[in-house]
Amino acid sequence: MGELVDKIKGNVNEAVGKVKQQSDNPDTRDEGAGQEIKGKAQQTIGKIKGALGDDI
Repeated sequence: MGELVDKIKGNVNEAVGKVKQQSDNPDTRDEGAGQEIKGKAQQTIGKIKGALGDDI
């Protein structure tokens, strides 16, 4: 179950990050870039958990 939760959180963070990067504010764009990276990392963690059967 943790696999699915991590993948969903990752997708949400990545999507919100992409939206923030469209802002005119440079600080918000930077925050969005970081959030997108965080989302990709969460998705990767979800994939790893899926491969290991949530044993981690």
